[in-house]
Amino acid sequence: MVEKVSFEDLPGVGPATAEKLKEAGFTTVEAIAVASPGELVTAADLGESTASKIIIAARKAADVGGFETGDVVLERRKSIQKLTTGSSELDRLLGGGVETQSITEFYGEFGSGKTQIAHQLAVNTQLPNEYNGLNGSVVIIDTESTFRPERITHMVEGLKERFEENDSDLGADNDDGVDLNPSQFLKRIHVARAYNSNHQILLVEAASKLAEELKDTEYPVRLLVVDSLTAHFRAEYVGRGTLADRQQRLNKHMHDLIRFAGLNNATVVVTNQVMSKPDAFFGDPTKPIGGHIVGHTATFRVYLRKSKGEKRIARLVDSPSLPEGEAIFSITTGGLRD
Repeated sequence: MVEKVSFEDLPGVGPATAEKLKEAGFTTVEAIAVASPGELVTAADLGESTASKIIIAARKAADVGGFETGDVVLERRKSIQKLTTGSSELDRLLGGGVETQSITEFYGEFGSGKTQIAHQLAVNTQLPNEYNGLNGSVVIIDTESTFRPERITHMVEGLKERFEENDSDLGADNDDGVDLNPSQFLKRIHVARAYNSNHQILLVEAASKLAEELKDTEYPVRLLVVDSLTAHFRAEYVGRGTLADRQQRLNKHMHDLIRFAGLNNATVVVTNQVMSKPDAFFGDPTKPIGGHIVGHTATFRVYLRKSKGEKRIARLVDSPSLPEGEAIFSITTGGLRD
C-alpha cells in the first residue's frame, strides 16, 4: 500500500531531505510522484538527476504516471463525486453537480453571483453524501475580502427550511439527524486572506498541509475555493511587458490547484473577473481574465449573468464531456434555488 511507503524508503532521500520536502509541502509520496524535478531541486536543494530518480521511484510506489487502459480509467473515475449547488437546474447543467478532481471556474461581472455560489458550495460540501454533499471540510483563499460568515449562517438556516419542507431536491428528509448548527458549519470552513499573488500561491501549499492533517478525520478537506483567482495578478502585473511573467505564475498556480484536486479527491472552485472588449462587434464582449492559461486548465467554465431581481443565468462555456447550455437559478436569502 502507498500509505506504508515513507520518504526514507525512496532512493536518494535521507532524513534531512525528507524534512526539507515536508517543509516545502510534499507531505505524501503521491505529492512527490506528481511533482516536476525542478520543484524538488528548489524545495530540497537536490541535483536534478537525484530529483528525477526520487520522482520515478515515487511514481512506482504510488502507482501513477504509467499507461492505463480505458476500462481502468473508467473504474477509477467512479470515485469522482458530484457536489450539489442547491439548484437542480444548475446541477443539471453541470451533469449532476460540481465535480471532484477537477477545477470549475465561475466568471462574470460584479453581482452575477460568483461569491454567492462559493458560499453555498462551502455549506453544501459539509452535508452527507446522501444529501449530495461531500461530508468534508472547506478551505477558502479569499483575495478580495468577500467571505462573510453571516452569509454562511443565512444559507444554513435556508437548509433548515428546506429540510423541514422535505424538499425533494435534497434527496431525503432530515431523519438521519444532520446537525444544521451554523456554528458547526463555520468551524469546518478554513479561511485565509491572500494579500498578494505570491501569498495566494503559497496558500495552496498551506491548504495541502491542512488537507494532510485532516485526511483521516471525520471531515477531510473536500473543497478548495479561490475567490477570486485573478484579482491580485490583474492588479500587480500591469502592461504588456509583464504579461509573460504573469501568465507563467498563473499557470503554475492553476496546476497546483488541479494537483490538489486530484490528490484529495476534492472539488476546486475558482471565481474569475471579466473584462470588456469594446472592439467586439458581434456576440458578448465580456471575456474572463487569464486568457488561454486559465481557459485550458479549468475543467469546467461557467459564465454567469445577471437577470431580473434574484434570477441569474449560468452558461456552460467549456467542458470535456458536457454540451454547452444554460440554466436559470435564483439567489435568495436562504441560498441558491431554482
